[in-house]
Amino acid sequence: MADLITIDDPADPRLSDYTGLTDVELRRRREPAEGLFIAEGEKVIRRARQSGYEMRSMLLSAKWVDAMRDVIDESPAPVYAVAPELAERVTGYHVHRGALASMQRKPLPAADELLTTARRVVVMESVNDHTNIGAVFRSAAALGMDAVLLSPDCADPLYRRSVKVSMGAVFSVPYARLEAWPKSLGTVREAGFRLLALTPDAKATSIDEAAPHQLERVALMLGAEGDGLSTRALAAADTWVRIPMAHGVDSLNVGAAAAVAFYAVTAGRPES
Repeated sequence: MADLITIDDPADPRLSDYTGLTDVELRRRREPAEGLFIAEGEKVIRRARQSGYEMRSMLLSAKWVDAMRDVIDESPAPVYAVAPELAERVTGYHVHRGALASMQRKPLPAADELLTTARRVVVMESVNDHTNIGAVFRSAAALGMDAVLLSPDCADPLYRRSVKVSMGAVFSVPYARLEAWPKSLGTVREAGFRLLALTPDAKATSIDEAAPHQLERVALMLGAEGDGLSTRALAAADTWVRIPMAHGVDSLNVGAAAAVAFYAVTAGRPES
């Protein structure tokens, strides 16, 4: 059973995992380096624990102690009970959901390890918006994609905003980072995957005509918001595919486009 510790000093060093959560650049550097990430809200905290992430500590406002009692009783990690005002001073924002947990990261698997058993994978290039990362992971989990591969410059899926937007789906879809870009796409192809690049380019084949759900193994490539896939990534693809648009709309937000494309990729799978 965890200790329930009341803290009334925002400078208490035991709260250091939670300081400056709104400082994106600081947290981007600090969290991976220290091997931690922040889970926000009861559902996300529970999903992180169910996925096997070890809890370092929990920060709760008083009214959330009873709601999280079973988690408190099951975990040996310390639980810090604080007033909402103190939580805001520590984190830099009003913690609406009243519950935060600092979780220990797991070592990432190698990309080739994921490719051994996967059939439907997402490959993201330079997607550096945390909201979009979270939205893509949520759709990937909901629509039956097997794994996510990230270019070296993609945003951190375990950053607080990504985790929150995904509603914890980042914990249920395995992911890895590709070390060399776009050279590592060759490794994906060698594993038996057909590389489909999602692009609004008029020369691309309609995703319905491409019928990706009929292919044995598919890697769907997604680019960053606005810029899309780079010239080098497009050149490395086997096929360019597009989502047909109406009313003069040229493209969708990458999160919305991903959901549409994932459905096309996974449709007809018995396990979907």
